[in-house]
Amino acid sequence: MAKAKITTVFYCQNCGHESSKWMGQCPACREWNTFVEEKVNTKVSAPLASKPGQGREKPLRLSEITLNEEERMSTHIKELDRVLGGGIVSGSLILVGGDPGIGKSTLLLQVCQKMVKDGRKILYISGEESLRQIKLRANRIGEFGENLLLLCETNLGMIEETIRRTAPDVTIIDSVQTVYNDEISSSPGSVSQVREATNVFLQLAKSTGISVFIVGHVTKEGTVAGPRVLEHMVDTVLYFEGDRHASYRILRGVKNRFGSTNEIGVFEMQDKGLVEVANPSEFMLDGRPEGASGSIVSCAVEGSRPILLEIQALVCHTSFGLPRRQAIGTDYNRVNLLMAVLEKRVGLKLADCDAYVNLAGGMKITEPAIDLAIAMAIASSLKNRPIDDNMAAFGEIGLSGEVRSVSMIEQRIREAAKLGLTNCVIPQSCIKQVKNIEGIKLTGVSSVQDAIDLI
Repeated sequence: MAKAKITTVFYCQNCGHESSKWMGQCPACREWNTFVEEKVNTKVSAPLASKPGQGREKPLRLSEITLNEEERMSTHIKELDRVLGGGIVSGSLILVGGDPGIGKSTLLLQVCQKMVKDGRKILYISGEESLRQIKLRANRIGEFGENLLLLCETNLGMIEETIRRTAPDVTIIDSVQTVYNDEISSSPGSVSQVREATNVFLQLAKSTGISVFIVGHVTKEGTVAGPRVLEHMVDTVLYFEGDRHASYRILRGVKNRFGSTNEIGVFEMQDKGLVEVANPSEFMLDGRPEGASGSIVSCAVEGSRPILLEIQALVCHTSFGLPRRQAIGTDYNRVNLLMAVLEKRVGLKLADCDAYVNLAGGMKITEPAIDLAIAMAIASSLKNRPIDDNMAAFGEIGLSGEVRSVSMIEQRIREAAKLGLTNCVIPQSCIKQVKNIEGIKLTGVSSVQDAIDLI
């Protein structure tokens, strides 16, 4: 007969690595002081001997497996449907992460509002807010139908029983860090509790076909708090990004088993909730100054969507021995690399200059296609010469100063033409790939020197 045994295990709060003793540095993720002690109940039993014919399923040939398109439910929020790959797949487990106050609960409550009007049955389970608080937020959003059920509960057993009894189409858990299992002695939000709760919701979604949204808190680094295995267990991971003090919000899909990854949706926070931004390029370029040096438009591709954004640079001579460099919205090390290329290959004297690079609008872009625009903005600010307001530039810069080709070049150019730009500086190797686009002039450059000569 199995005997219960209580053991002490140390878990890494960053990656979930398990150890029998405390360690200062995690050997898996190399983070310091992340191990916490937890007591785990285990059962020791003799292994079961397998008998012939006990296998429940036999292996199938690949040719014998039939494919059926997944059944999807529309949220009636086009930006969210885009990120999800066309809608919510029945029986899927979706993790939504983001900073406190960014709008995660507001977005999910708006999903409830839209889907309830479509006749769907929604169960919203909150472990952080009371029913009155949810009602106050719902009143700001608008009217709700009768098929929205609210529950304030943190006990995992009670939550599972309620979901099975009510059998909704969609269940929302806000948040997974507040849910606890009585059989686990550790506190809510610990590695063991989060992993156990997520595993129960996963089994529940797959066995009943109920789609489950779980809200996750994030760490100071911006990743979902708890073990890294949490992101591997779920079907879809969505991150809500943006400054809580600004009006824009970006919903980014970093994992999706039923659609493309790295797709984004853009929202604007208003007094009645989140509003979709149908044209993000126009939104990002709103308020752009005219005739200012160090400013140029570039085009980044997020998923399948090209987005125009303004790149700003400010270069000035430093009064200290060590110049200061800062990058907002892009990779700091990439900016340093581009400045080294400009100094070595073009001859710009930047060693004694402070340099600040900013992607206006608050987006975070690490795509190398914006290298050319960053280099031209830095040179424009150093020389104090404005760049043509109707010009856009995109291309990757190598260490030899060459301008390399980028993907989806024609989609980028068409997006620029749609916003009224008349000139695009692109890699020379991409000229042959582009068909004639009415109303826009294409300038091919093969080196960063050729691009700087245009300023």
